[in-house]
Amino acid sequence: MTESKKKPFNAIDRAKQFGRQLFYRFVRNSSRLGAVVLFGFRAEGRHYLDAPGGGILLSTHQSMLDPVLVGMSANRRLNYLARKTLFNNRLFGFIIGLLDAIEIDRDRSGLAGLREMLKRLQRGEMVLLFPEGTRTTDGFLGELKPGFIPVARRSQVPLYPIAIVGAYDCLPRGTKLPTRKPIAVVVGEPIPFETYQKWNDAELLVELRKTLLTLHHRAKELVAN
Repeated sequence: MTESKKKPFNAIDRAKQFGRQLFYRFVRNSSRLGAVVLFGFRAEGRHYLDAPGGGILLSTHQSMLDPVLVGMSANRRLNYLARKTLFNNRLFGFIIGLLDAIEIDRDRSGLAGLREMLKRLQRGEMVLLFPEGTRTTDGFLGELKPGFIPVARRSQVPLYPIAIVGAYDCLPRGTKLPTRKPIAVVVGEPIPFETYQKWNDAELLVELRKTLLTLHHRAKELVAN
C-alpha cells in the first residue's frame, strides 16, 4: 500500500522537474536570440562550462541582466540565488520558482539557502554567484567579498571566473529599461580545488581579482570590435 502511494508522488515530481527543464531551455534559447539581435551579444570561453561535475561560477556584476547573460552563455543548466523577498511578487516569484532558484533569507542568516547550495554542488550541479555582492556603480570591478569561500572549500568544486562588459552601459543601476549597447561575456579557465586549496582566503581573493580583471579587459576588446 505504501509503495503504491509513493509511485504517483514520484511520477508527479518527475513531471514537474521535466517541465522546469523545458522552461529553462526555452528561457535560455529565447534569451540568446534576443541578446544577439538587440545587443550584438558575444561570448567567449563557453566551452569551459561544458565540463561535468559541480562548479561555482564567479561573475562580475554589472546589472540586473547578469544572471540571464551568464545563464545563456552556458549549455548546462545553472542554479541561481534569489532573495526571499523576490518570491513575494507573484509573477516574478512564479518564474524564479520554475527556474528552481535557491531561496536566500538574509534576515535569518541564509543558512538554509547555503545548505541547499552545497547540496546541489555536491550533486554535480553549477551555481552562479557574484563575489562583489552588489552591482557595480561605475562599470568596473568592485571589491570581492569572501562569502563564497567556505562553500567552495567544503564542496571542493572548481571555480569558474566570468567577466561581463556592456551590461552596465545597457542597464546601469537606477534605470528600468535597457538601451541597445554591445554586450560580451568571457569565461576563464576554471580554478581547480587542488590549486586554490593551497591559498589562504586573502590569496584566493587576490588571484581571483587578477583573473577577473584580465577577463574584463578581454571582454572590453570584444565589445569594441
